[in-house]
Amino acid sequence: MNWKSIAFTGATALLCTTGLTLPASAQLDYEEIATNLASPLYLCSPPGDTDRLFICEQNTARIRIIKNGTLLGTPFIDLGSIAGQNGERGLLGMAFHPNYAGPGTGEGKFYVNYTNNSGDTVVREYEVSANPDIADAGTFTNIITVNQPFSNHNGGCLQFGPDGMLYIGMGDGGSANDPGNRSQDLTNQLLGKMLRLDVDIAAPHIPGDNPFVGITGDDEIWSYGLRNPWRFSFDRLTGDMWIGDVGQGSREEVHFEPAATGGLNYGWRCMEGSLCTGMSGCTCNVGVELPVDEYNHGLGCSITGGYRYRGTEMPGFYGKYFYADYCSDRVWSIDFDGVNISNKIEHEAELGLPGGVSITSFGEDANGELYIVDANGGQIYKLQEECTGDATNYCVGETNSSGTGALMDTFGSLSISANNFNLTCDQAVPNVTGLFFFGPNQIQIPFGDGFQCVGGGITRMPPVAITDLFGSTQKLVDFTSPPANALTAGTDWNFQYWYRDTMAGMSGFNTSDGLKVTFCP
Repeated sequence: MNWKSIAFTGATALLCTTGLTLPASAQLDYEEIATNLASPLYLCSPPGDTDRLFICEQNTARIRIIKNGTLLGTPFIDLGSIAGQNGERGLLGMAFHPNYAGPGTGEGKFYVNYTNNSGDTVVREYEVSANPDIADAGTFTNIITVNQPFSNHNGGCLQFGPDGMLYIGMGDGGSANDPGNRSQDLTNQLLGKMLRLDVDIAAPHIPGDNPFVGITGDDEIWSYGLRNPWRFSFDRLTGDMWIGDVGQGSREEVHFEPAATGGLNYGWRCMEGSLCTGMSGCTCNVGVELPVDEYNHGLGCSITGGYRYRGTEMPGFYGKYFYADYCSDRVWSIDFDGVNISNKIEHEAELGLPGGVSITSFGEDANGELYIVDANGGQIYKLQEECTGDATNYCVGETNSSGTGALMDTFGSLSISANNFNLTCDQAVPNVTGLFFFGPNQIQIPFGDGFQCVGGGITRMPPVAITDLFGSTQKLVDFTSPPANALTAGTDWNFQYWYRDTMAGMSGFNTSDGLKVTFCP
């Protein structure tokens, strides 16, 4: 509706209440936050630590820190002398103890997953030193070691679940077709499994409620039938597990595991996604969990599992699960209602990542914001919601002693995080004082020699402004300081400019038109 086309008489007021407004289809964007890393493979943060990001470099077997936006020169830890570094081997994952910040059990402890110089998987516990940016490499405890018969399909992802247990994703040991049928073998075989350990109890760290404790099956196993779980994660809101499992020649698959549901069989080597493999000893599609989503090799060749977004900076993507393909660099998001997926969107075109990206992992910081790890270029990208804010004039700017009524406008970004939003007012009276103000509602009632267009509780924006020779003025709005720190993304805010005009009318002051602004994060 064009407010300037409506005539008003007397003190009649038109009130427009506002609420949360989000774009119908949010667009994905990114910001590059680090470059020139050596084969980065994973990113995470200690619980509650909003200043630092920790990045695993696969081939150098180092963990690097980005602290307050700066990549530190000294690695957090360097495991290059003990980690095998070729092909799919090397430093493959890390996780911080849920009580890393302490005090008490788990304080300062973190865990790494790497292949040693013999090619076997080692999960090891380390502690931070007195310097919080450097680990104590001399003090460690081996949590578990798993023999690897081949060089590929090592898994490598570590995550602490909402239950405080450490989950370890193990590939099937490599080669093709799982020649030892390791993924389906529950006895004396930890490959092709999701393992679950309690690092706060004595070795072998077996939780008493693991599904195969006391019955046939290795006690460390939580679930089985995986080929190469290349990144799994927990929904930080619900505790559900999401697994990206790399297929062989036909299908890449996304598995969903409801919270605290162990003992599931994800099908490999009898199933590849929803397809039956026909391999010996297999019964097709019996007692297995089919993927909630899958894609064929016309769209890629190796899935990179991600996270269900629970941050605050991308409200249009809240609750969506993100995953990607290592070969094609495609990025998808899906909605999931617990049974079915919906609204599957491929973001490659809108995201516009540089050519040659190899997405080895997603990462999640302490606030739940998401990152993409690019092994090929050595970059880290933070996912963002493309700024789709809006600024629209409404109400009227009455004529003044200079002629045409004053008009509000804006320049700079409508993104609150960018913090370079500017208000302007033109066609006011030259060389006079004035003041910008804002409020949540739109009204139009006589006020001075013009109209008050902002209501619902007015907030002034000091200091006093002064127009120039042409009757123009502007104000940089600092979202980090009062009063503008009260402005929030996704909600309509209304701005107006009040200025002195003693040469026209009766009251000695006038106002501009109104400007409705919807900010983005």
